[in-house]
Amino acid sequence: MNNNKNKIAIFPGSFDPITMGHYDIVIRALNLFDKIIVAVGNNFKKNNMFSIEKRIKWIYKTFSDFSDKVYIDSFSGLTISFCKEKKANFLLRGIRNQLDLEFEKDVLFANYHILNNKYKIETVFLFSSFERSYISSCIVRDIIKNGGDYTIFVPSSVRI
Repeated sequence: MNNNKNKIAIFPGSFDPITMGHYDIVIRALNLFDKIIVAVGNNFKKNNMFSIEKRIKWIYKTFSDFSDKVYIDSFSGLTISFCKEKKANFLLRGIRNQLDLEFEKDVLFANYHILNNKYKIETVFLFSSFERSYISSCIVRDIIKNGGDYTIFVPSSVRI
């Protein structure tokens, strides 16, 4: 790989809402990449709890102290197409458990075949910190829907 090339990583997800697990992955990845783009997927088929505008606002606030390295954008369509558009050479993925690993491995292989060696992108897996490995947006949404205290699972910028 050309060492003069910026190391740009895309960290895609729905972030519905962003959790402390997501935050942990980005913070730990800051030393690995020159630029991290937190890419909020805009999938109309998914029934998101929060609007894309609200999710992006929360992410901006969450990473405001890192605005020199962490950027926020939205996309629709294939993540790998977004990576090409942004000239990213890395795809950053967080792994909480064996199920995540199996799913992400399949996505990695599908991306490899889609790209057909025409665009080089490496997938980097970071395992969740032990303390945050059980947190998911799905669990947080369920807590919110049922009136529980969700605040310990999300950055302070995420308040309903």
